[in-house]
Amino acid sequence: MDTHDKPATHTRRTFLQTAGAATAIAAPYFVPASALGLDGKPAPSERISLGIIGTNGMGQANLRACLQYPDVELTAVCDVWRRRMDPLVAQHKATAIGHTDYRELLSREDVDAVIIATPPHWHTLMAIEAVEAGKDIYLQKPMTLYPDETLAVRNAVNQHNRISQIGTQIHASSNYRRVVEWIRSGRLGPVGVVRTFNVMNQGPNGIGHAPQQDAPSDLDWQRWLGPAPAIEYNSLLAADSYNHCSFWDYSGGWTPGMAPHIIDLPIWALELGVPTVTSCSGGRYMVGGDGDAPDTQEVIWQYPNLTMHWSMSTCNSFAFDFGRGEPARRIGTYFHALNGTLYNDYSMHEVVAEGGLLEDNSSPPQSIEASPGHEREWIDSVKTRKEPSCGVNYHYKVDLALTLANLSYKLGRSVRFDSATEKIVDDDEAVRLARPTYRAPWKFPTQYLS
Repeated sequence: MDTHDKPATHTRRTFLQTAGAATAIAAPYFVPASALGLDGKPAPSERISLGIIGTNGMGQANLRACLQYPDVELTAVCDVWRRRMDPLVAQHKATAIGHTDYRELLSREDVDAVIIATPPHWHTLMAIEAVEAGKDIYLQKPMTLYPDETLAVRNAVNQHNRISQIGTQIHASSNYRRVVEWIRSGRLGPVGVVRTFNVMNQGPNGIGHAPQQDAPSDLDWQRWLGPAPAIEYNSLLAADSYNHCSFWDYSGGWTPGMAPHIIDLPIWALELGVPTVTSCSGGRYMVGGDGDAPDTQEVIWQYPNLTMHWSMSTCNSFAFDFGRGEPARRIGTYFHALNGTLYNDYSMHEVVAEGGLLEDNSSPPQSIEASPGHEREWIDSVKTRKEPSCGVNYHYKVDLALTLANLSYKLGRSVRFDSATEKIVDDDEAVRLARPTYRAPWKFPTQYLS
Protein backbone atom coordinates (compact mmCIF):
# COMPACT_ATOMS: atom_id res chain seq x y z
CA MET A 1 0.00 0.00 0.00
CA ASP A 2 1.05 3.58 -0.55
CA THR A 3 2.81 5.22 2.37
CA HIS A 4 4.13 8.71 2.98
CA ASP A 5 7.64 9.21 4.28
CA LYS A 6 6.97 12.62 5.77
CA PRO A 7 3.88 14.27 7.24
CA ALA A 8 2.29 16.74 4.87
CA THR A 9 2.76 20.37 5.79
CA HIS A 10 -0.14 22.76 5.46
CA THR A 11 -0.26 26.47 6.03
CA ARG A 12 -3.57 26.16 7.90
CA ARG A 13 -2.27 23.45 10.23
CA THR A 14 0.94 25.36 10.94
CA PHE A 15 -1.12 28.37 11.87
CA LEU A 16 -3.47 26.36 14.07
CA GLN A 17 -0.62 24.73 15.98
CA THR A 18 0.63 28.11 17.13
CA ALA A 19 -2.58 30.10 17.32
CA GLY A 20 -3.01 31.52 20.79
CA ALA A 21 -6.71 32.19 20.26
CA ALA A 22 -7.63 28.49 20.32
CA THR A 23 -9.89 27.47 23.18
CA ALA A 24 -8.68 25.39 26.11
CA ILE A 25 -10.06 21.86 26.12
CA ALA A 26 -12.11 22.15 29.29
CA ALA A 27 -13.51 25.63 28.64
CA PRO A 28 -16.89 26.31 27.03
CA TYR A 29 -16.40 26.75 23.31
CA PHE A 30 -16.73 30.10 21.61
CA VAL A 31 -15.33 31.73 18.49
CA PRO A 32 -13.56 35.02 19.25
CA ALA A 33 -14.73 37.94 17.18
CA SER A 34 -11.20 38.49 15.91
CA ALA A 35 -11.32 35.13 14.18
CA LEU A 36 -14.53 35.86 12.28
CA GLY A 37 -14.47 36.76 8.63
CA LEU A 38 -16.76 39.19 6.87
CA ASP A 39 -19.43 36.49 6.48
CA GLY A 40 -19.62 35.97 10.25
CA LYS A 41 -17.79 32.65 10.06
CA PRO A 42 -14.27 31.94 11.34
CA ALA A 43 -11.58 33.06 8.95
CA PRO A 44 -10.23 30.26 6.71
CA SER A 45 -7.01 30.07 8.72
CA GLU A 46 -9.08 29.26 11.83
CA ARG A 47 -11.16 26.51 10.27
CA ILE A 48 -10.43 22.79 10.57
CA SER A 49 -10.92 20.95 7.28
CA LEU A 50 -12.20 17.47 8.01
CA GLY A 51 -12.17 14.25 6.09
CA ILE A 52 -14.22 11.21 7.05
CA ILE A 53 -13.54 7.58 6.18
CA GLY A 54 -16.59 5.40 6.82
CA THR A 55 -19.96 7.12 6.65
CA ASN A 56 -22.36 4.75 8.40
CA GLY A 57 -23.90 5.20 11.88
CA MET A 58 -21.14 6.33 14.25
CA GLY A 59 -19.19 8.09 11.53
CA GLN A 60 -22.23 10.24 10.76
CA ALA A 61 -22.76 10.90 14.49
CA ASN A 62 -19.13 11.94 15.01
CA LEU A 63 -19.28 14.16 11.95
CA ARG A 64 -22.48 15.90 13.08
CA ALA A 65 -20.90 16.55 16.47
CA CYS A 66 -17.96 18.25 14.74
CA LEU A 67 -19.87 20.17 12.09
CA GLN A 68 -22.15 21.90 14.59
CA TYR A 69 -19.29 24.35 15.15
CA PRO A 70 -18.54 27.17 12.70
CA ASP A 71 -14.77 26.56 12.75
CA VAL A 72 -15.13 23.08 11.19
CA GLU A 73 -15.92 22.23 7.58
CA LEU A 74 -16.14 18.96 5.67
CA THR A 75 -13.68 18.74 2.80
CA ALA A 76 -13.45 15.05 1.89
CA VAL A 77 -15.64 11.97 2.25
CA CYS A 78 -14.64 8.35 1.69
CA ASP A 79 -16.68 5.18 1.65
CA VAL A 80 -16.50 2.02 -0.47
CA TRP A 81 -20.33 1.99 -0.64
CA ARG A 82 -21.56 4.84 -2.78
CA ARG A 83 -25.14 4.74 -1.47
CA ARG A 84 -23.71 5.77 1.90
CA MET A 85 -21.17 8.25 0.61
CA ASP A 86 -23.03 10.10 -2.15
CA PRO A 87 -25.83 11.62 -0.01
CA LEU A 88 -23.25 13.03 2.41
CA VAL A 89 -21.25 14.55 -0.43
CA ALA A 90 -24.44 16.03 -1.88
CA GLN A 91 -25.34 17.50 1.50
CA HIS A 92 -21.96 19.26 1.62
CA LYS A 93 -21.42 19.81 -2.10
CA ALA A 94 -20.08 23.32 -1.57
CA THR A 95 -16.99 22.03 0.25
CA ALA A 96 -16.73 18.23 0.04
CA ILE A 97 -15.45 15.81 -2.57
CA GLY A 98 -16.09 12.05 -2.45
CA HIS A 99 -13.56 9.22 -2.73
CA THR A 100 -13.87 5.44 -2.74
CA ASP A 101 -10.17 4.93 -1.95
CA TYR A 102 -9.10 6.28 1.44
CA ARG A 103 -5.55 6.80 0.18
CA GLU A 104 -6.81 9.49 -2.18
CA LEU A 105 -8.38 11.31 0.75
CA LEU A 106 -5.20 11.06 2.84
CA SER A 107 -3.09 12.45 -0.01
CA ARG A 108 -5.04 15.71 -0.08
CA GLU A 109 -3.27 18.71 1.38
CA ASP A 110 -6.57 20.47 2.14
CA VAL A 111 -7.53 17.88 4.78
CA ASP A 112 -6.30 18.70 8.30
CA ALA A 113 -7.86 15.92 10.33
CA VAL A 114 -9.74 12.68 9.68
CA ILE A 115 -12.56 10.79 11.35
CA ILE A 116 -11.99 7.04 10.89
CA ALA A 117 -15.25 5.16 11.45
CA THR A 118 -14.80 2.06 9.33
CA PRO A 119 -15.31 -1.54 10.48
CA PRO A 120 -12.64 -2.34 13.10
CA HIS A 121 -10.46 -4.59 10.94
CA TRP A 122 -9.39 -1.48 8.99
CA HIS A 123 -8.57 0.75 11.98
CA THR A 124 -4.87 0.01 12.35
CA LEU A 125 -3.80 0.54 8.74
CA MET A 126 -5.96 3.60 8.19
CA ALA A 127 -4.91 5.26 11.45
CA ILE A 128 -1.23 4.69 10.76
CA GLU A 129 -1.41 5.86 7.15
CA ALA A 130 -3.37 8.92 8.25
CA VAL A 131 -0.74 10.04 10.74
CA GLU A 132 1.98 9.27 8.21
CA ALA A 133 0.17 11.68 5.89
CA GLY A 134 0.21 14.36 8.58
CA LYS A 135 -3.44 14.09 9.57
CA ASP A 136 -4.78 14.22 13.12
CA ILE A 137 -7.25 11.41 13.78
CA TYR A 138 -10.52 10.72 15.55
CA LEU A 139 -10.50 6.91 15.57
CA GLN A 140 -13.65 5.03 16.47
CA LYS A 141 -13.42 2.26 19.05
CA PRO A 142 -12.22 -0.43 19.22
CA MET A 143 -8.87 1.19 18.57
CA THR A 144 -7.41 -2.11 17.26
CA LEU A 145 -7.96 -5.90 17.36
CA TYR A 146 -4.51 -7.33 18.20
CA PRO A 147 -1.90 -6.46 20.86
CA ASP A 148 0.76 -5.60 18.28
CA GLU A 149 -1.73 -3.33 16.52
CA THR A 150 -2.38 -1.54 19.82
CA LEU A 151 1.29 -0.68 20.24
CA ALA A 152 1.86 0.09 16.56
CA VAL A 153 -0.93 2.67 16.40
CA ARG A 154 0.20 4.35 19.61
CA ASN A 155 3.82 4.44 18.43
CA ALA A 156 2.92 5.76 14.97
CA VAL A 157 0.81 8.60 16.40
CA ASN A 158 3.69 9.61 18.68
CA GLN A 159 6.38 9.24 16.03
CA HIS A 160 4.49 11.54 13.65
CA ASN A 161 3.45 13.95 16.43
CA ARG A 162 -0.25 13.76 15.64
CA ILE A 163 -3.30 14.46 17.79
CA SER A 164 -5.57 11.47 18.36
CA GLN A 165 -8.87 10.83 20.10
CA ILE A 166 -10.49 7.39 20.42
CA GLY A 167 -14.27 7.39 20.11
CA THR A 168 -15.25 6.45 23.66
CA GLN A 169 -17.64 9.34 23.97
CA ILE A 170 -19.06 8.22 27.35
CA HIS A 171 -15.71 9.35 28.82
CA ALA A 172 -16.96 12.92 28.35
CA SER A 173 -20.08 12.37 30.49
CA SER A 174 -20.76 14.07 33.80
CA ASN A 175 -21.66 10.77 35.46
CA TYR A 176 -18.27 9.23 34.72
CA ARG A 177 -16.57 12.28 36.20
CA ARG A 178 -18.56 11.97 39.42
CA VAL A 179 -17.58 8.28 39.72
CA VAL A 180 -13.90 9.13 39.27
CA GLU A 181 -14.17 11.76 41.99
CA TRP A 182 -15.76 9.24 44.35
CA ILE A 183 -13.08 6.60 43.75
CA ARG A 184 -10.21 9.08 44.04
CA SER A 185 -11.62 10.71 47.18
CA GLY A 186 -10.41 7.72 49.18
CA ARG A 187 -13.64 7.52 51.18
CA LEU A 188 -14.43 4.04 49.90
CA GLY A 189 -10.99 2.82 50.90
CA PRO A 190 -8.82 0.63 48.69
CA VAL A 191 -10.56 -1.10 45.79
CA GLY A 192 -9.73 -4.81 45.53
CA VAL A 193 -12.09 -5.99 42.80
CA VAL A 194 -13.81 -4.28 39.86
CA ARG A 195 -16.58 -6.12 37.99
CA THR A 196 -17.70 -4.90 34.58
CA PHE A 197 -20.17 -6.33 32.09
CA ASN A 198 -22.20 -6.00 28.92
CA VAL A 199 -25.09 -8.41 28.49
CA MET A 200 -28.00 -8.92 26.08
CA ASN A 201 -30.07 -11.77 24.66
CA GLN A 202 -30.03 -12.24 20.90
CA GLY A 203 -32.10 -15.42 21.13
CA PRO A 204 -31.38 -18.75 19.42
CA ASN A 205 -31.19 -17.23 15.93
CA GLY A 206 -28.73 -14.45 16.72
CA ILE A 207 -28.70 -11.87 13.94
CA GLY A 208 -30.29 -14.36 11.54
CA HIS A 209 -29.03 -15.63 8.21
CA ALA A 210 -28.21 -13.44 5.21
CA PRO A 211 -29.49 -14.64 1.83
CA GLN A 212 -26.87 -15.78 -0.64
CA GLN A 213 -26.46 -12.87 -3.04
CA ASP A 214 -23.94 -10.78 -4.91
CA ALA A 215 -22.65 -7.55 -3.45
CA PRO A 216 -24.54 -4.43 -4.58
CA SER A 217 -23.08 -2.91 -7.72
CA ASP A 218 -22.20 0.32 -5.89
CA LEU A 219 -20.22 -1.49 -3.14
CA ASP A 220 -16.57 -2.49 -3.59
CA TRP A 221 -16.73 -5.62 -1.45
CA GLN A 222 -13.07 -6.54 -1.85
CA ARG A 223 -12.03 -3.10 -0.64
CA TRP A 224 -14.50 -3.42 2.26
CA LEU A 225 -12.77 -6.66 3.29
CA GLY A 226 -9.31 -5.13 2.87
CA PRO A 227 -6.66 -6.79 5.06
CA ALA A 228 -9.12 -9.21 6.69
CA PRO A 229 -9.89 -12.72 5.37
CA ALA A 230 -11.93 -12.82 2.18
CA ILE A 231 -15.48 -14.18 2.33
CA GLU A 232 -18.49 -13.97 0.04
CA TYR A 233 -20.66 -10.88 0.43
CA ASN A 234 -22.89 -11.05 3.50
CA SER A 235 -25.55 -8.35 3.81
CA LEU A 236 -25.75 -8.75 7.59
CA LEU A 237 -22.02 -8.27 8.05
CA ALA A 238 -22.09 -5.21 5.79
CA ALA A 239 -25.09 -3.66 7.52
CA ASP A 240 -23.76 -1.90 10.63
CA SER A 241 -21.50 -2.01 13.67
CA TYR A 242 -24.03 -3.98 15.72
CA ASN A 243 -23.86 -6.84 13.24
CA HIS A 244 -20.07 -6.56 12.87
CA CYS A 245 -19.78 -7.80 16.45
CA SER A 246 -21.05 -11.24 15.42
CA PHE A 247 -18.05 -11.74 13.10
CA TRP A 248 -14.70 -12.36 14.79
CA ASP A 249 -12.32 -11.44 11.97
CA TYR A 250 -13.94 -8.06 11.35
CA SER A 251 -14.65 -6.89 14.91
CA GLY A 252 -13.21 -9.23 17.55
CA GLY A 253 -16.75 -9.73 18.89
CA TRP A 254 -18.70 -7.89 21.57
CA THR A 255 -15.82 -7.56 24.04
CA PRO A 256 -13.89 -5.00 21.95
CA GLY A 257 -17.26 -3.82 20.64
CA MET A 258 -18.50 -2.53 24.01
CA ALA A 259 -15.84 -2.91 26.70
CA PRO A 260 -13.87 0.18 25.55
CA HIS A 261 -16.70 2.29 26.99
CA ILE A 262 -17.02 0.31 30.20
CA ILE A 263 -13.53 -0.69 31.39
CA ASP A 264 -12.41 2.84 30.49
CA LEU A 265 -13.95 4.06 33.74
CA PRO A 266 -12.01 1.86 36.23
CA ILE A 267 -8.80 2.34 34.26
CA TRP A 268 -9.35 6.11 34.48
CA ALA A 269 -10.55 6.24 38.09
CA LEU A 270 -7.88 3.90 39.48
CA GLU A 271 -5.12 5.11 37.14
CA LEU A 272 -4.39 1.56 36.07
CA GLY A 273 -1.57 0.63 33.73
CA VAL A 274 -1.71 -2.52 31.64
CA PRO A 275 -2.58 -5.92 33.15
CA THR A 276 0.22 -8.28 34.12
CA VAL A 277 -1.89 -11.42 33.58
CA THR A 278 -4.96 -11.76 31.35
CA SER A 279 -7.25 -14.82 31.35
CA CYS A 280 -10.28 -15.24 29.09
CA SER A 281 -12.66 -18.14 28.61
CA GLY A 282 -15.91 -18.55 26.72
CA GLY A 283 -17.35 -19.75 23.47
CA ARG A 284 -20.23 -19.63 21.04
CA TYR A 285 -22.43 -21.88 23.09
CA MET A 286 -26.04 -21.31 22.06
CA VAL A 287 -26.56 -18.31 19.76
CA GLY A 288 -27.05 -19.35 16.14
CA GLY A 289 -27.34 -17.37 12.94
CA ASP A 290 -24.53 -15.91 10.89
CA GLY A 291 -21.25 -15.14 12.57
CA ASP A 292 -18.63 -16.92 14.65
CA ALA A 293 -17.87 -14.53 17.53
CA PRO A 294 -18.39 -15.88 21.07
CA ASP A 295 -21.75 -15.44 22.76
CA THR A 296 -20.05 -15.73 26.16
CA GLN A 297 -16.73 -14.35 27.39
CA GLU A 298 -15.40 -14.08 30.93
CA VAL A 299 -12.16 -12.12 31.42
CA ILE A 300 -9.98 -11.68 34.51
CA TRP A 301 -7.22 -9.09 34.45
CA GLN A 302 -4.60 -9.01 37.18
CA TYR A 303 -3.12 -5.64 38.12
CA PRO A 304 -0.87 -4.87 41.10
CA ASN A 305 -3.14 -5.17 44.17
CA LEU A 306 -6.33 -5.34 42.09
CA THR A 307 -8.35 -7.77 39.98
CA MET A 308 -10.74 -6.62 37.27
CA HIS A 309 -13.42 -8.83 35.76
CA TRP A 310 -15.39 -8.56 32.52
CA SER A 311 -18.50 -10.52 31.64
CA MET A 312 -20.02 -10.53 28.16
CA SER A 313 -23.12 -12.42 27.08
CA THR A 314 -25.37 -12.29 24.04
CA CYS A 315 -27.55 -15.12 25.39
CA ASN A 316 -28.73 -13.78 28.77
CA SER A 317 -29.44 -10.21 29.85
CA PHE A 318 -29.78 -10.55 33.63
CA ALA A 319 -27.81 -7.60 35.00
CA PHE A 320 -28.03 -7.62 38.82
CA ASP A 321 -28.82 -4.05 39.96
CA PHE A 322 -29.18 -2.87 36.35
CA GLY A 323 -32.23 -4.84 35.26
CA ARG A 324 -33.70 -8.24 34.58
CA GLY A 325 -36.65 -9.92 32.91
CA GLU A 326 -37.40 -8.49 29.49
CA PRO A 327 -34.33 -8.96 27.23
CA ALA A 328 -32.35 -5.74 26.74
CA ARG A 329 -28.75 -4.64 26.38
CA ARG A 330 -27.44 -3.73 29.83
CA ILE A 331 -24.05 -2.57 31.08
CA GLY A 332 -22.56 -1.92 34.48
CA THR A 333 -19.51 -1.54 36.71
CA TYR A 334 -18.99 -2.45 40.38
CA PHE A 335 -16.11 -1.04 42.43
CA HIS A 336 -15.79 -3.26 45.53
CA ALA A 337 -13.79 -1.38 48.18
CA LEU A 338 -13.04 -1.87 51.86
CA ASN A 339 -15.63 0.65 53.09
CA GLY A 340 -18.30 0.20 50.47
CA THR A 341 -19.26 -0.56 46.87
CA LEU A 342 -19.93 1.94 44.12
CA TYR A 343 -21.91 0.71 41.13
CA ASN A 344 -22.76 2.62 37.98
CA ASP A 345 -23.85 2.51 34.39
CA TYR A 346 -23.62 5.33 31.84
CA SER A 347 -26.18 7.59 33.50
CA MET A 348 -26.25 6.78 37.24
CA HIS A 349 -24.10 5.75 40.18
CA GLU A 350 -24.87 4.65 43.70
CA VAL A 351 -22.77 3.96 46.79
CA VAL A 352 -23.58 1.10 49.16
CA ALA A 353 -21.83 1.38 52.52
CA GLU A 354 -20.21 -1.54 54.34
CA GLY A 355 -22.09 -0.80 57.55
CA GLY A 356 -20.34 1.85 59.61
CA LEU A 357 -17.04 1.56 57.74
CA LEU A 358 -18.05 4.32 55.33
CA GLU A 359 -17.99 7.40 57.55
CA ASP A 360 -19.09 9.93 54.94
CA ASN A 361 -21.39 8.98 52.05
CA SER A 362 -21.98 12.52 50.79
CA SER A 363 -20.83 13.24 47.24
CA PRO A 364 -17.25 14.50 47.03
CA PRO A 365 -16.66 18.03 45.74
CA GLN A 366 -16.63 18.27 41.97
CA SER A 367 -13.02 18.60 40.85
CA ILE A 368 -13.03 17.38 37.24
CA GLU A 369 -14.10 20.06 34.82
CA ALA A 370 -16.91 19.40 32.39
CA SER A 371 -16.05 18.29 28.88
CA PRO A 372 -17.26 20.40 25.95
CA GLY A 373 -17.96 17.09 24.20
CA HIS A 374 -15.68 14.29 23.06
CA GLU A 375 -15.43 15.51 19.47
CA ARG A 376 -15.03 19.15 20.54
CA GLU A 377 -12.14 18.16 22.80
CA TRP A 378 -10.48 16.67 19.74
CA ILE A 379 -11.10 19.75 17.57
CA ASP A 380 -9.68 22.00 20.29
CA SER A 381 -6.65 19.73 20.62
CA VAL A 382 -6.04 19.88 16.88
CA LYS A 383 -5.74 23.63 17.36
CA THR A 384 -3.80 23.76 20.63
CA ARG A 385 -1.72 20.57 20.10
CA LYS A 386 -2.58 19.52 23.66
CA GLU A 387 -3.45 15.87 24.25
CA PRO A 388 -7.22 15.26 24.56
CA SER A 389 -8.64 13.00 27.27
CA CYS A 390 -8.69 9.78 25.22
CA GLY A 391 -5.66 10.02 22.99
CA VAL A 392 -3.69 6.88 22.26
CA ASN A 393 -1.27 7.49 25.12
CA TYR A 394 -4.16 7.00 27.52
CA HIS A 395 -6.44 4.70 25.59
CA TYR A 396 -3.81 2.12 24.63
CA LYS A 397 -4.14 0.84 28.22
CA VAL A 398 -7.83 0.16 27.59
CA ASP A 399 -7.23 -1.30 24.16
CA LEU A 400 -4.32 -3.50 25.19
CA ALA A 401 -6.35 -5.07 28.00
CA LEU A 402 -8.97 -6.04 25.40
CA THR A 403 -6.62 -7.27 22.69
CA LEU A 404 -4.79 -9.37 25.29
CA ALA A 405 -8.16 -10.76 26.42
CA ASN A 406 -9.06 -11.90 22.92
CA LEU A 407 -5.59 -13.35 22.51
CA SER A 408 -6.09 -15.35 25.71
CA TYR A 409 -9.48 -16.53 24.41
CA LYS A 410 -7.92 -17.72 21.17
CA LEU A 411 -5.05 -19.49 22.96
CA GLY A 412 -7.22 -21.02 25.66
CA ARG A 413 -4.79 -19.97 28.40
CA SER A 414 -3.57 -16.96 30.34
CA VAL A 415 -1.22 -14.41 28.80
CA ARG A 416 1.47 -12.67 30.84
CA PHE A 417 2.64 -9.22 29.81
CA ASP A 418 5.66 -7.22 30.97
CA SER A 419 4.70 -3.54 30.98
CA ALA A 420 8.34 -2.44 31.22
CA THR A 421 9.43 -4.19 28.01
CA GLU A 422 5.92 -4.23 26.48
CA LYS A 423 6.42 -7.88 25.61
CA ILE A 424 4.44 -11.05 26.16
CA VAL A 425 6.32 -13.25 28.62
CA ASP A 426 7.45 -16.86 27.96
CA ASP A 427 4.92 -17.79 25.27
CA ASP A 428 6.17 -17.96 21.69
CA GLU A 429 2.76 -18.92 20.30
CA ALA A 430 1.13 -15.94 22.02
CA VAL A 431 3.83 -13.66 20.59
CA ARG A 432 3.10 -14.99 17.11
CA LEU A 433 -0.68 -14.67 17.42
CA ALA A 434 -0.43 -11.16 18.89
CA ARG A 435 0.26 -9.90 15.36
CA PRO A 436 -2.32 -10.32 12.59
CA THR A 437 -1.55 -11.76 9.19
CA TYR A 438 -3.09 -9.37 6.69
CA ARG A 439 -4.49 -10.49 3.38
CA ALA A 440 -2.20 -9.58 0.46
CA PRO A 441 -1.27 -7.00 -0.65
CA TRP A 442 -1.68 -5.36 2.77
CA LYS A 443 1.18 -5.72 5.22
CA PHE A 444 1.47 -5.20 8.94
CA PRO A 445 3.50 -2.01 9.70
CA THR A 446 6.35 -3.70 11.59
CA GLN A 447 8.42 -0.50 11.54
CA TYR A 448 6.38 0.84 14.47
CA LEU A 449 7.34 -2.02 16.77
CA SER A 450 11.12 -1.87 16.39
